Amino acid sequence: MGSKHRTPTLTEALFPIVFLIALLAININVFGTDGLSGSNQMVLIISSAVAGLVAVFRLNIKWEHLQDGIVNSISSAMSSILILLLIGALAGTWLLSGIVPAMIYYGLQILNPTIFLIAACIVSAIVSIATGSSWTTVATVGVALLGIGKALGFEEGIIAGAIISGAYFGDKMSPLSDTTNLAPAMAGTDLFTHIRHMAKTTIPSIIIALLIFGVWGFVSGAVGSVVQVKEISSIIVENFEINGWLFLVPLVVLVMIFKKVPAVPALLTGALLGGLFAIIFQPEIIQRLAGNTGKGFAYNAFMVVMQSLYGETSIITSNDVVNELLVTGGMRGMLNTIWLIICAMVFGGIMEESGMLKVIAQAIIRKVHSVGSLIASTAATCMFFNVTTSDQYLAILVPGRMFADIYQKKGLKGENLSRTLEDSATVTSVLIPWNTCGATQASVLGVATLTYAPYCFFNIISPFMTILFGYLNLGINYYSQEEMEEIKKELAV
Repeated sequence: MGSKHRTPTLTEALFPIVFLIALLAININVFGTDGLSGSNQMVLIISSAVAGLVAVFRLNIKWEHLQDGIVNSISSAMSSILILLLIGALAGTWLLSGIVPAMIYYGLQILNPTIFLIAACIVSAIVSIATGSSWTTVATVGVALLGIGKALGFEEGIIAGAIISGAYFGDKMSPLSDTTNLAPAMAGTDLFTHIRHMAKTTIPSIIIALLIFGVWGFVSGAVGSVVQVKEISSIIVENFEINGWLFLVPLVVLVMIFKKVPAVPALLTGALLGGLFAIIFQPEIIQRLAGNTGKGFAYNAFMVVMQSLYGETSIITSNDVVNELLVTGGMRGMLNTIWLIICAMVFGGIMEESGMLKVIAQAIIRKVHSVGSLIASTAATCMFFNVTTSDQYLAILVPGRMFADIYQKKGLKGENLSRTLEDSATVTSVLIPWNTCGATQASVLGVATLTYAPYCFFNIISPFMTILFGYLNLGINYYSQEEMEEIKKELAV
């Protein structure tokens, strides 16, 4: 090979991405919703190899340069990987301490038959914020709410739409959510800045959705029983000490967030306080999980709290729905997501170092003449990847890497990109029947994707809201002139 490399053509730059999409389509057909367990990661590695072959044999780039790009790419995601690990730990101690069960319990209390659709959406949102998982919410509380809604006389499509709207709102806004951590990692911003910025478009979207559900509920005039919800609430109270003091821990974390304390110390504080509150308020749960060790409470408490930080915690009750809610994976539960991020950063590192991402970005930016058109292009790309790759993670990862430099050069801060990724990729994944999200929720609820999709008002409104904000130049954060000068100097180096 010579010492000089050439700029890739658009066809050469697109080839690895087309290969990635094609291989993912085959992969999803074979592995279905189990793709995150390893097959999606291997698809990214194989696609990285294809990109590497194009770079080495077509563009005359040395492997050492590509390897440097991979290392730099992975390094840029390390802070997010640390945050993901701490979120796993926090989820474990917040379950053990009764914080998450308390959130679920009080959320269920607002359910009222006369405003069932609004209540179902709000309850799903609260549970999803508490657990950080729309999938868990839909598979547990969502299933119970669907049964209640049917008993009240609502059509299953509108019930599922309300549940999914709330669940995906909570998933987006929860610092425990993997997609909420993934988006800022790809965009080059931090978790809490991302959540604050995302609220500007997400809150108006959920308000509009709630208004629609409210009108629909009042017009229907359905009435009935809430026995299932009361059963879930009573089982939570039987197994946990539920009181207002438990909310001191999330309050401390929220105060730290608003005081702009960095995510790592804030989340670590929340995780450790969760462990302390577990010892204070849930000694019976600790003894139950410890089993017959023959040791004292101090020994058992240390063992169980440590296990909740790093491994799986599962509280077994007499109700299968509640059992599904009361389980977390700790730090270990985040490893598949971290694995996916690393593999995606390998692919992105090669694409970036070889200049292929730059060529694709330049082709897109030639069509972009305003902030609105840039955001609209990003949203459309995310939805395209949701349709073609059938995976919400990849619909965040690949466009995130593609558009990061474009936003920076346009003077737009990273939180604008991360918000657009979530407003379009995360929420629309569940509307596509062959996407892992759409297939999973349809299977769990027993409601076809195309039956509930027209009623997922929050998910439908969100991408249009973020595009509207872009064209109206509302809620857009720009770099200052001084910051842009620093960025230009860095790019020149």
